[in-house]
Amino acid sequence: VAARLDLYMRWPDLDGYSETARNDFNHAGGSKNILFLTFEEASMSRDMSGRFQPIYSELIKKPGMPVAGGMTIYDFNEKSGYLDEALAVVDRPGDLPFVSRCLKGEAAAQSLAPCERDIQIGDGLSLTFRFPAGLLKDWPKLEAAVRARATSLLKTGTAPSGT
Repeated sequence: VAARLDLYMRWPDLDGYSETARNDFNHAGGSKNILFLTFEEASMSRDMSGRFQPIYSELIKKPGMPVAGGMTIYDFNEKSGYLDEALAVVDRPGDLPFVSRCLKGEAAAQSLAPCERDIQIGDGLSLTFRFPAGLLKDWPKLEAAVRARATSLLKTGTAPSGT
């Protein structure tokens, strides 16, 4: 039993460390294509998308800056507690928005994965995944791939009872 599980995966294959993938995991040549996934018991009733309307929308400066693909980047207001971060939001008709927090400035430049998103998955689990900012433009593909890979790793149901 563990309180959390941290995994590192290479984009776009979502595979782990291997001899052939070593350069990517060691950030050789400045590559930024590693995702960091953390599975843990959900501590909030809503994931990041569910927190947009009641929480994040009150902490951002409006209007935001529209970017490609229908995404809007919002700066946080000074009292939000999210210094040097921005909020990337894409409205999804009939669904909650895609929402990700991303580091800005020097902190983002130094980070391998400056953007973060959390989703609820499995039986009462939260999955937080950090990813390179360059993947924001491909958020539908990223979201679908991470959900599918995470789901494939989960085993649900009742564990056998011990004697």
